[in-house]
Amino acid sequence: MLKNKILILFAHPLFEKSFANRIIAGHIPDSENITFHDLYELYPELDIDVKYEQELLKQHDIIIWQHPMYWYSCPPLLKQWIDMVLEYGWAYGKHGLALQDKIIFQAITTGANAENYSEEGLHLFTIPELLRPFSQTAKVCRMEYLPPFVIHGTHKIDEQTCHEKAASYARLLTYLENNEVDILKIQEFFYMNDWMQSKNI
Repeated sequence: MLKNKILILFAHPLFEKSFANRIIAGHIPDSENITFHDLYELYPELDIDVKYEQELLKQHDIIIWQHPMYWYSCPPLLKQWIDMVLEYGWAYGKHGLALQDKIIFQAITTGANAENYSEEGLHLFTIPELLRPFSQTAKVCRMEYLPPFVIHGTHKIDEQTCHEKAASYARLLTYLENNEVDILKIQEFFYMNDWMQSKNI
């Protein structure tokens, strides 16, 4: 059976100090079809190898930007990656078709709880609203952008709950690896987590 190849573009400048993200990364399935690509480990001097990154993208069907929410966006190296790797004429523009129809979404952690991300909450906006620059980037590159997988409240999360959330992410990756992705159906949901619950994944 044909399997989907998944590229996880992981960006966390303080990974070694991150309780939640270390547990999440530790649950990522060991599969030849899943590539865990730690940007800060590979590029400690922030000198991104653009051609290498583009070749990696071409080799995978599903791309995941995995990162903590930093000031309503992503860590700086991931932003630099987007600025440099997604070149005009390659990723977008009249002849920029390299990423057309590839699937992309974000797997993010937030220190604050879910209720803080609403019009009435502390942060005033929902997570999908805050991620609109990323969804629009995907649209310009002719990619299929899916709702994010989100783990909230990591500043206060206990170890058992964190392992449960990480195991859920692992199940998602395994499902995406081994199944055809119903893009239109998933896009109906607010979070990827909600779609997973509807499918009992």
